[in-house]
Amino acid sequence: MLGSSCVRASGSTALLQYCYAVFMKSESNFVTVQSRGVIAIPPAIRRRLALDRPGAQVEVIERDGEIVLRPHLPIPSDQAWFWEMRWQKVEREADEDISTGQVAVFDNVDDFLDDLDS
Repeated sequence: MLGSSCVRASGSTALLQYCYAVFMKSESNFVTVQSRGVIAIPPAIRRRLALDRPGAQVEVIERDGEIVLRPHLPIPSDQAWFWEMRWQKVEREADEDISTGQVAVFDNVDDFLDDLDS
């Protein structure tokens, strides 16, 4: 399967996903669409894509006459703080400080503590 660069937008934030050419094994399965539109993803695929974990979801995309299912795994609750908007803003600020050299590097803890005291 040949990938391409993708942009996902959410509000005022856009994330560029870097994709590259990958040759993937393709698997074809037929499932019955139930009266309410329910389908069952085969167990082997659910396990392989970790869709058997609690809270796992599938994004449904309609594209060029096809239905594309994209696995979406939940963020573990003990890591959710990292993905909050406020924390991501601080992460971007830190990245900017590092890239512009606005950081100090210390050879040891004593030098670090001396700098804090000064």
